[in-house]
Amino acid sequence: MSSEQTVTGRPVVEMRGITMEFPGVKALEGVDFRLLPGEVHALMGENGAGKSTLIKVLTGVYTATSGTTTLDGREVAFGGPGAAQDAGVSTVYQEVNLCPNLSVAENVLLGREPRRFGAIDARATRARAAELMARMGLHIDPGSTLAEHPIAVQQLVAIARAVAVDARVLILDEPTSSLDQDEVAELFRIMRHLRDDGVAILFVSHFLEQVYEIADRMTVLRNGRLVGEYRTDELSRLQLVSAMIGRELGALQEVERLADEAADEVRRTPVLEATGLGRRGSVAPFDLRIDEGEVVGLAGLLGSGRTELARLLFGADRPDSGSVTVGGRAVSLRTPRSAIRAGIAFCSEDRKGEGILADLSIRDNLVLAMQAARGWARPIPRRTKDELVEKWVTALDIRPANPDALVGTLSGGNQQKVLLARWLVTEPKLLILDEPTRGIDIGAKAQIQKLVTELAQQGMAVLYISAELEEVARLSHRVVVMKDRAKVAELDGSATPDDILRVVAESTESTERAQSVDSAAAPGARPAPTHDEKVAS
Repeated sequence: MSSEQTVTGRPVVEMRGITMEFPGVKALEGVDFRLLPGEVHALMGENGAGKSTLIKVLTGVYTATSGTTTLDGREVAFGGPGAAQDAGVSTVYQEVNLCPNLSVAENVLLGREPRRFGAIDARATRARAAELMARMGLHIDPGSTLAEHPIAVQQLVAIARAVAVDARVLILDEPTSSLDQDEVAELFRIMRHLRDDGVAILFVSHFLEQVYEIADRMTVLRNGRLVGEYRTDELSRLQLVSAMIGRELGALQEVERLADEAADEVRRTPVLEATGLGRRGSVAPFDLRIDEGEVVGLAGLLGSGRTELARLLFGADRPDSGSVTVGGRAVSLRTPRSAIRAGIAFCSEDRKGEGILADLSIRDNLVLAMQAARGWARPIPRRTKDELVEKWVTALDIRPANPDALVGTLSGGNQQKVLLARWLVTEPKLLILDEPTRGIDIGAKAQIQKLVTELAQQGMAVLYISAELEEVARLSHRVVVMKDRAKVAELDGSATPDDILRVVAESTESTERAQSVDSAAAPGARPAPTHDEKVAS
């Protein structure tokens, strides 16, 4: 595959020989990058490849050690994101960085509100915001409070704010990580509209299918160096993955092989049984059984109740109906501490908000759950702590391998590994993983999926939640399907992503009818078992 393709038109952004060094680390080395007006350009690479560093050099967060950046042919060196924005380079990050307590209009025009007699003109602000959003095909009440809207709409408002300054360059950093399929389609519609208006869009995503759907060209980085620049339609997915990781990808095939082997080793001994467990306004009462060595996938659209179900099993939310047994003993899961004592671990989908403590070291993050289970009056001996940290840093290939490194400085994939290690240290009977591979590169994703299959082979029960149906189908021995905050079906391990989608898309008149989905609805499907059937089994 050629690393150089014919590019027409004058680049709006051109970076030459960009090198960025930190103490002891060369994050970028001689990287070239160019971005054309009226294109969507994907920046690809594993976590730690240098994507974020290159963007921060472009937007003035970092000053490059060497190299030049030109904007419309003129050399620039922005003093910060504000200067970059004033020059027409706007960035929208994965975590929406807006003010939820203000109105949509105030967020779109914050700092640039129309004024009358020295005061902000609220009516003109709403009218101007509505005009800007209408140009993007986005029609929402500009006077409504931002917090009233789902995260997908907030993401679109952030983009409206970014282009409100007549942006010529729009940088979208993982904008789809929290969106469902319909919301991604709406975002892509707006991106194409902006592209057709001549805006140059730099798109960062770990979702390969989305990259191939929306991107015109792509640049691949690996280990801080440029691998190549390619037209999307001239680079196969296998070639892209090979370029990103430096070798042909056999890891996912290995995951599938291990998952098939683990399926033969599932012990028909229940680790957890939930009967009629539910919480009003959160999840309808459901039955669920997870056996030793079994990976149970939890599938459904965003808002279907997947996370809410997991939170009930971990005691993060209190159920108001039903019962739970762990290892055949009745337990009361009213707090996370009681769940931990029962041998249940939970990796939240909100890695930053509910997972890692960015200002603490890898060592302190890794032993946090174990220390909490012991109680703070019984500190873990330093020698034991060091042995555990060394074991899991090595086992999970956490980089850097320095236990004193702050977790906040690690890539997303390595932060996820630290979070996993934190719970594996406690040797749980049941590991609940909520979106464990969201926002991480394909190499780290394959490592985590392989780890899940290995843990199942060793007898651990796993509840695996993911919006990526291919991932769920690849790993799971059974798939529980959620819809409208209710469990609607169970599919066996032969179910494909299309089978799962068919169940999700099926129109149901009531939860009761949904829970008796006929096997004809999807190959491999079976009705969700009733409490009486479970007792009989």
